[in-house]
Amino acid sequence: MKLKDKRLFLLDMDGTIYLGNRLFSGVPEFLDRVKSKGGKYIFMTNNSSRSVSSYIDKLKSLGIEAIKEDFVTSVDATVEFIKKRHGEEAFLKKIYVMGTESFIEQMREAGFNTVSCIDGGADIVLCGFDRELTYKKLEDVCWLLSDSKNEPEYLATNPDWVCPTEFGYVPDCGSMCEMIKKATGKSPYFIGKPNPDMALLAMKKTGFSREETLVIGDRIYTDIACGANAKVDTCFVLSGEGTLEDVQSADTKPTYIVNDIAELLGRIEDET
Repeated sequence: MKLKDKRLFLLDMDGTIYLGNRLFSGVPEFLDRVKSKGGKYIFMTNNSSRSVSSYIDKLKSLGIEAIKEDFVTSVDATVEFIKKRHGEEAFLKKIYVMGTESFIEQMREAGFNTVSCIDGGADIVLCGFDRELTYKKLEDVCWLLSDSKNEPEYLATNPDWVCPTEFGYVPDCGSMCEMIKKATGKSPYFIGKPNPDMALLAMKKTGFSREETLVIGDRIYTDIACGANAKVDTCFVLSGEGTLEDVQSADTKPTYIVNDIAELLGRIEDET
């Protein structure tokens, strides 16, 4: 299926449609084009540090109107994963969350029993991209994972090594989990991209087929791998973290490569 025939566009955010507080050229025009042709776009992010409402506010400040239904996040995927794995027992599990207050609140709103005190142990240790990380949190996680009598299930929202900023990069969830691995020898099961769950959830919500779907992102090892694992076409943008060298060395290759969203829009228009 050609680019012009795609109807569902699953867009990464950081490094794909904006960087910091700078919206990339061509993004408003691209989004308008998708809507005008009867398509749908979903913002699909691994970043668990923010709530959807804060993303809506951020996009509004950049001139993009959005609603809750326009998003699928790693928090959504985490909620679905724990529910599916544990059924009704999921809401009885004690979950220690190493994450922002926003992330913890989202888990509570979903009905989960989050704990901040480690004295009673935990059934699940859940790590996210924690912009409010403290040494005490790291110490708590290491203590819980080292409890040989009641070893908890160890999960993380996403494996991203870094999060792009206007000045460069900062450590993301994957890097934080690597610190914990060095201390404990334990690695989590990563729920977000590159696993296909978020893409599959977006297709389920919108009703579009795999053939009609395109995953767009700036990372081979998360965004493009997610699309490949969901068996949908992918578009790699060079506006964020990833480089052409990443493509050459990766086992998973994108279907398309463009410099940015503006170039992707141009290629779609050229096919029309």
